[in-house]
Amino acid sequence: MSDWAAKRFWTDTTVVPEGDGFAVHLDGRPVRTPAKAPLIVPTQAFADLIAAEWDGQDGKIDPETMPATRSANVAIDRIGSVHAEVVTMIADYGDSDLLCYRAVFPEALIERQDAVWNPLLVWAETEFGARLETRAGVMHVPQSPAALARLHAVVDAMTAFELAAFHDLVSLSGSLVIGLAATRNARPVEALWDASRLDETFQIEQWGEDEDAAVEAAIKRESFLRAHEFYHAVQN
Repeated sequence: MSDWAAKRFWTDTTVVPEGDGFAVHLDGRPVRTPAKAPLIVPTQAFADLIAAEWDGQDGKIDPETMPATRSANVAIDRIGSVHAEVVTMIADYGDSDLLCYRAVFPEALIERQDAVWNPLLVWAETEFGARLETRAGVMHVPQSPAALARLHAVVDAMTAFELAAFHDLVSLSGSLVIGLAATRNARPVEALWDASRLDETFQIEQWGEDEDAAVEAAIKRESFLRAHEFYHAVQN
């Protein structure tokens, strides 16, 4: 297997206004997506994040250190052409939202879920008029079509760039409600991540922490926090 990788070939990284958005230039040449489309993002704040990633490359270019660039590539190359399908995929999380499936024992876990998750469900009902019902156990029970339609409409109103970040907020947390709360800053983002990990945290308290699982959880947490940053950076 070849270990070839592209190397840094530029000196100056700049953000340049381009139409209704902003582009990143390397020695005056615009960055393009993998599909060769112009990499133009809606805000200078997001362009600055992308520029910082390119400017931080030293020697070989490492895409793993460029999450903002990857998010922009996804929005431009992929989501733009399948917006409706992506909206449906993400909105469908509402029908099996993490916050709705509750433990039947022990009582301490039930009480903690009620204390942390119930206020988020109340927030979603107040904010969007979407009442999601809780279920005991893990067997799927469909939610109200009217509630799901309201949540779907909220997701459908997002831009491709917002959807790229929002997808990660929802998929990493397992909760459409938590993802939406992150987009509205309804709670501190760290508290929202902790809410998504409530069951895992409870088990760690009872039985201790697995080292490999802890490393994976830390990676997911960092990705969730970045997705929150990206979502708000692309808003005009």
